[in-house]
Amino acid sequence: MPEAQEIQTQDAEASKKRSPSDFLKTVLGRPVSVKLNSGTDYKGVLACLDGYMNIAMEQTEEYVDGQLKAKYGDCFIRGNNVLYISSQKRK
Repeated sequence: MPEAQEIQTQDAEASKKRSPSDFLKTVLGRPVSVKLNSGTDYKGVLACLDGYMNIAMEQTEEYVDGQLKAKYGDCFIRGNNVLYISSQKRK
């Protein structure tokens, strides 16, 4: 019987794993931080994105070296510039 318990544990762990696509679906409409290859960060609400990771954001703030540089109502980022997207806590 220990083998059956081990298999059940492995199945439970596998069901908890999420794909990047699952993550992106959960953060749509929520605050995110987008880091570009250049090191610039954009923080705002993720409005939409496509398969190329082209991103549209709202209420966006631009940070360079950790310093706020600009605020934008809407922001569009070309996907090939994106290093990563992370979720932010709601303000």
